[in-house]
Amino acid sequence: MTEHSYGPSTRLLHQDVSRTEHGETSEAIFLTSGFVYDSAEQAAATFTGDVTHYQYSRFGNPTTDALQSRLAQLEGAEACIVTASGMGAVSSALLSHLKQGDRVVASRALFGSCYWIVTTLLPKYGIETVLVDGDDWAGWEKALSVPTGAVLIESPSNPMLDILDIERIATLAHKAGALLMVDNVFASPVGQQPLTLGADVVIYSCTKHIDGQGRVLGGAVLGRKQWVEEVLQPFTRNTGNALSPFNAWVLLKGLETLPLRVNAMAANASAVANFLEKASGIARVNYPGLTSHPQRALVEKQMSNGGSLVAFEVEGGKEAAFRFLNAFKLIAISNNLGDARSLATHPATTTHSKIDVAERAHLGITDGVIRLSVGLEDSQDLIADLQQGLTALKA
Repeated sequence: MTEHSYGPSTRLLHQDVSRTEHGETSEAIFLTSGFVYDSAEQAAATFTGDVTHYQYSRFGNPTTDALQSRLAQLEGAEACIVTASGMGAVSSALLSHLKQGDRVVASRALFGSCYWIVTTLLPKYGIETVLVDGDDWAGWEKALSVPTGAVLIESPSNPMLDILDIERIATLAHKAGALLMVDNVFASPVGQQPLTLGADVVIYSCTKHIDGQGRVLGGAVLGRKQWVEEVLQPFTRNTGNALSPFNAWVLLKGLETLPLRVNAMAANASAVANFLEKASGIARVNYPGLTSHPQRALVEKQMSNGGSLVAFEVEGGKEAAFRFLNAFKLIAISNNLGDARSLATHPATTTHSKIDVAERAHLGITDGVIRLSVGLEDSQDLIADLQQGLTALKA
């Protein structure tokens, strides 16, 4: 297939399909730990790099290679490495690139485990970390006025859906000598393309929209070929953060329907957010697709849709939020997201529970906040289920 001769949806179905002699329709799964050689000479030449041959599935596998190729095409990246989980992708991107004495600047609004890596793990290895509020431009300029190794941001952020100006942060990061790493999980590759905005590295939990059906864990790191091959790949190969071929095959199947699912989920999320914005008992609604979103102009600049996540605050704090969640008959209570089924969680007691109370308050994560990952159900059924939550608030 000629590169860029077909649209993204077509490429997700047909890009780099490598069939065996049996001519199967769906890609084969190369569910093997190792590979054999025709001779001792071939084995030796493989390890010196003089011959191209698979060695061990921790190093490379035809199925994981197919996933990496297709993700890179989708993202417009030169190269990709897939990992065992999304957090494996985040930790590998940072730890492969940084060393003792380096400095990291990160947006304050991060997923709980990412926050732990930045504030707890990296300092243990002698890496300085600085947190900055997403819209604090004086803070960004100050933090990036000295040499820095990496900048890590989420946009939209988890769970409050703050939007960060990727292009502006990229300019500051590059002046400081840093790589800008963007966790693009909430937007998905369909909703936002950080590399086109100046990012150097894009990170995914493939567990979310890319699988999208709650089946497997997986992660991905995408960027320039030289950085991926010379910095990231030796780290993932030698630390063992490898994705299983079976999970890679499942994720390949998820990619085939990714645009259809994400766009439909975003349409549902828009309907749900508009309903909640008018509902009694809801203090505020954060959704990038709403005209009321405080960074609406930036959303229109960076994103092609509002995404599938909605954050809203129930009046009455934790007790009211729990009553709201427990009233659902259709929406499941789960800390996962990006699934075909709608899922809701209470961040203050789940995904962000390990973050200090004062820090949560600073981020706007009150005890009344609920994060809703909108799925593929009929939007009117979701609205009816949310109405049950609203009714429970009055009980």
